[in-house]
Amino acid sequence: MGKCLRFLVIGVCCNFILFPGVSMAQVKDTLAGKKLVLTLDDVIQYAKEYSTSSFIAKHQFRSSYWQFRSFKAELLPSLNLALNLPNFNHSISTVQDYETGNYKYVQNFVMRNNLELSIDQNLAFSGGTLSVSSSLERMDQFSPNKYANYNSAPVFMTYSQPIFGSFNRLKWDKEIEPERYKKAKYIYLESMENIALQAVQYFFAMVSAQQSLKIAEFNYRNTEAMLQIAKERFRIGSIKKNELQQLELNLLNAGLAVNQANITLNMAHFNLKSYLSLDETVSVELILPSEVPQLQIEYNEVYQLAVTNTSFESDIKIQEMEAESAVVQAKANRGLSADLYVQFGLSQTGNTFADSYHRPKDQEGVRLGMRVPILDWGMGKGRVQMAKSQQEMVEEQINQKRIQHKQDVLLNVLNFKNQGEQCAISAKADTLAQENYRTIMDLFAQGAVSVLELNSAQSDRDNAMLRYVSELKNYWTYYYELQKLTLYDFISDKNISVDFDKEVLE
Repeated sequence: MGKCLRFLVIGVCCNFILFPGVSMAQVKDTLAGKKLVLTLDDVIQYAKEYSTSSFIAKHQFRSSYWQFRSFKAELLPSLNLALNLPNFNHSISTVQDYETGNYKYVQNFVMRNNLELSIDQNLAFSGGTLSVSSSLERMDQFSPNKYANYNSAPVFMTYSQPIFGSFNRLKWDKEIEPERYKKAKYIYLESMENIALQAVQYFFAMVSAQQSLKIAEFNYRNTEAMLQIAKERFRIGSIKKNELQQLELNLLNAGLAVNQANITLNMAHFNLKSYLSLDETVSVELILPSEVPQLQIEYNEVYQLAVTNTSFESDIKIQEMEAESAVVQAKANRGLSADLYVQFGLSQTGNTFADSYHRPKDQEGVRLGMRVPILDWGMGKGRVQMAKSQQEMVEEQINQKRIQHKQDVLLNVLNFKNQGEQCAISAKADTLAQENYRTIMDLFAQGAVSVLELNSAQSDRDNAMLRYVSELKNYWTYYYELQKLTLYDFISDKNISVDFDKEVLE
């Protein structure tokens, strides 16, 4: 029955992926009131799909995606429509006679309607902007005489270009933004592996609590049985009263241990369900991994993956480019700056719509604007030096980060390679401790060993069982830390990847 419910969870997860119309609420309704028997893989898969951490990671990536889309849109032509419909003005205005210079008040009773359609293109290679537009304006005069005029500009081209002394932001963004989006993909995958790491902690916290409860219940039953045997032996005088009292005390302590283990298990159960966003009516039972895969992992391979297959190198590239661009910007803002502005177009006016497009006249315009700093008291030079200092500091931090990253990878590889042997030893110790406990129990029933020896064997057995669970936890923790460091599935021998368009952006 438990196996069927386990497959139910996996099936629900698959349905959620394959059929995006299935909401999280529907998934919870499907699982409500069920008892789920889950393996470590099941818990990790569920956490990656439904945990709050998974939800946050997906939306953080979506934010990065739309930031990248916005940048790409900056490189494409934009089509814009501007209009004023209507623009009506009825007022008294002051007008100067151009011949006499006298001022007088006149009544202004006019409506001007205009529209403009333009195509604008930013040029990343030069930092300039090209705009091609077409516009039409109609002016209606209502007083003292009623008439209408049209002013058209069928084609009008404008180009603005910084000549020198200007920072080309778009050129730098063209290099930085794709790398930033690449980093965002890696960070999403790393977030998923971090979720797996957290799931391992919650899984083994509950598994350990399950094992502790089983041990406590087993010890209570055995102590109860041993106490009955001890009472019979005490009646015939084969054990002392203090040994009988010791077993009675053991039984009381075993009862307390059962109660405490229940409390610990309930708390671990609640924490796991909370992390997985499971309904409070769902009951979970976990299956302890029966074996660990025998993996041959070498440091050089892991380090190469940790550098080239993760966000590490992308993050460093972004820091270097941002620091370099800051220096370039500081230098550009320091000295002479000039902007060239060129216009060319055709325009015409007329009393009718057709007249305003008849034989249009050309218009040209050129403007060169310059800014020359004469005295800035060293402010520009100071900003350049600050940017260079920041760049040097970033380079030093990057060097330190590389050294630390290399050490972290080495430490994780050593921990993992050693842990497989630790699991094998603790598994053998667990088997021996259980066999020894059964032997001591039989000897105690025969009156061949004391209560003290029985307690010692029981303690050894309990510690061996919990130590084995602890070593398994360490193994899988080290494994998923390596998987996060490299974004490589060493069990399946392939890179970790997702279909971002399907799984993240839907």
